[in-house]
Amino acid sequence: MTKFLIRFLLRAIKIRVSFQLNEKDYPQKAIYVSNHVSWLDPLIMFAFLPNNPVFLLHTRLYRNKWLRFFLRQAEIIEYNYMDVQDTKKVIELLNQGRCCVMFPEGCMTNNGDIMKVYEAPAVIADRTGANLVPIWISGAEYSPFSETDIHQPHRLFPKIKVKVGAPHDVQMDEKLKKNRDYLRDLTYHLLNDMRFNTNYKTNLTLFHQLLRVSRIYGKSGLFSRRKIIEDINRQPQTYMDILLKSYILGKKFTGFTRKSERVGLMLPNTVANVVAFFGLSAYARVPVMLNFSQGSSVVCSMCRTAEVKHVITSKAFILKAKMQDTVSALEKEGVKIVYLENVAKKISLKDKLAGLWAYKTKKIPVEQKTSDEAVILFTSGSEGFPKAVVLSHSNVVANIQQTCCMAKLSLQDLMFNSLPMFHSFGLTVGTFFPLFSGARVFLFPSPLLYRTITELLYELKATITVATDTFYRMYTKISHPYDFKSVRLCYAGAEAVKEDTRQQMAERLGCQLMEGYGTTECAPILCVNTFLFNKFGTLGRLAPAIEYKLEEVQGIKHGKELCVRGPNVMKGYIFADNPGVLVPVKDGWYHTGDVVVVDDLGFVKIVDRVKRFAKIAGEMISLTAVEAIANEIWKSEDFRCGIVAIPHPKKGEQIVCVSNSKEASKEQFSQKVQKKGLSELYVPSVFMFKEEIPIFATGKADNVSLKKWVLKELEEK
Repeated sequence: MTKFLIRFLLRAIKIRVSFQLNEKDYPQKAIYVSNHVSWLDPLIMFAFLPNNPVFLLHTRLYRNKWLRFFLRQAEIIEYNYMDVQDTKKVIELLNQGRCCVMFPEGCMTNNGDIMKVYEAPAVIADRTGANLVPIWISGAEYSPFSETDIHQPHRLFPKIKVKVGAPHDVQMDEKLKKNRDYLRDLTYHLLNDMRFNTNYKTNLTLFHQLLRVSRIYGKSGLFSRRKIIEDINRQPQTYMDILLKSYILGKKFTGFTRKSERVGLMLPNTVANVVAFFGLSAYARVPVMLNFSQGSSVVCSMCRTAEVKHVITSKAFILKAKMQDTVSALEKEGVKIVYLENVAKKISLKDKLAGLWAYKTKKIPVEQKTSDEAVILFTSGSEGFPKAVVLSHSNVVANIQQTCCMAKLSLQDLMFNSLPMFHSFGLTVGTFFPLFSGARVFLFPSPLLYRTITELLYELKATITVATDTFYRMYTKISHPYDFKSVRLCYAGAEAVKEDTRQQMAERLGCQLMEGYGTTECAPILCVNTFLFNKFGTLGRLAPAIEYKLEEVQGIKHGKELCVRGPNVMKGYIFADNPGVLVPVKDGWYHTGDVVVVDDLGFVKIVDRVKRFAKIAGEMISLTAVEAIANEIWKSEDFRCGIVAIPHPKKGEQIVCVSNSKEASKEQFSQKVQKKGLSELYVPSVFMFKEEIPIFATGKADNVSLKKWVLKELEEK
């Protein structure tokens, strides 16, 4: 009777429980493992789980009199996760055919995230042959019964969803059974996968997702709204501001565009860029993020590839960035330039009232499918002319949720994003990730203004930064140690993080670099190091819901090519030689082109890139390895080099080393190669001097431009 009443009351306060299988199909011998977000958790388990499980409660839960009163008809045991005798008792219970409920974090979360997980569930499952059944509770962290931070948007009756997963057999590698990290990881990743499956909404477009988070995180009181986004103009905006402007501006865009049209966006990191993006997205137009840093010819190529007929930009930006030549080149291509200043002048009172009504009714202007195109980005061009990468709404929303499962943001966090939004890292991680997590974001227009950036970090008290190794290296040289005092997370991507950069960030600025890895084609995050799972020299573990396989690459002995499949993998490419035609990903598998090794704990390490090899006299020589040798020889902090392969009439290809040091010589390189016991084929045939090694706006090496320069210089000689 008590169980029935508790179930009735829980359902009355909007608690919904779903099972992945039929309740009868859950085994009697099982360990239910759940995240722990509120005092309601044991009551929910008692009311809804089958087979009358035994409750293993940590000391604080067990000693709560009210909880024990409501659970008086259940069998409860005080359980210490570090006590061997307690573990033996549980093993005996399971061997008698009982099932149990455990909260493997050992205490209640204070931020809604998974905290440390004990190895006990995996050990017990292995010893007894019991199945692990993961459970994820979401929404209870906003209830009065939680212990989450006071800044969380608490409500009296929040919607609470509980999802009970399928049973999992615990199959352990015999070599790793005594590895505590391995044992903890088994349970943690079961819970993390359940978190993704529960929180990932497959029916949400980007604009719908923005509406949803505005309802959750938009208010800071009865009459006040939270300022969540700001740029260099220093006019903070609320969710309401962004949505209102998106409704109004998007409606004006429909006057010169059609549904599903691909529309170019050529704007810096500003609030206006975000508003223009969501304005287009709300009315089913596809934003095409144009990389204006690569020059007019590349921008024109991008517009041809994606069949862009209109480009939205700003007069002020064009004048300040001195991009009149790019505008002229686009106009010659037949592309119409639309200036935001001109659109703003045409907005009437009627338009504003219509936008306000749409906001108040939370109207979705144009219904779209989540499989529809959401945004088009371009590859960096490091392997040739930029290809268009087509991402759907579900691709981007899934990747944001995957990122949330690896790095939880709080409402007090401030993301400082200086990476351009035409780069997938700057768009998804630097902008959408905090915006959809309720955190604040500051958009800065250029990552090259190092001194201004460090001063702003100090002034704004930013807590999270995203950048590349090149930019972090510069911060270590010019920053005052106090500039980074408030920063708790420094994410690095787009290029490999050098060991000395990591050391300088830690020793001088007191920040730990969290290196991650992704590709534009994967929206972009694939894996990242976190505080819970961090291994220097690797890129972290793969995100939830990503399958991977390793394929042999002819001529490469160490490592295999990483291939991935998941909800974040792109719809396909549009190639420059076949404009407007989408080439989908074959069987859903994306071949990254990166040669990796994956260790026993799942940490990924890139050892090379398939297309960064030179074939000399029939042998495959890694250009990445050659670059590493050069950096070993000339260890100066200011040393920069680029390694490229160019055609050779007899050998097939030859290696060229371009550096900013006049001391670099073939003799020194040859000596180092001999000491390492490597073939002389690793020694570059040509050494050239160049003061500035070309890089992209993201800090990534521009090998295409470097190779063109080398060929031109050698021809002139």
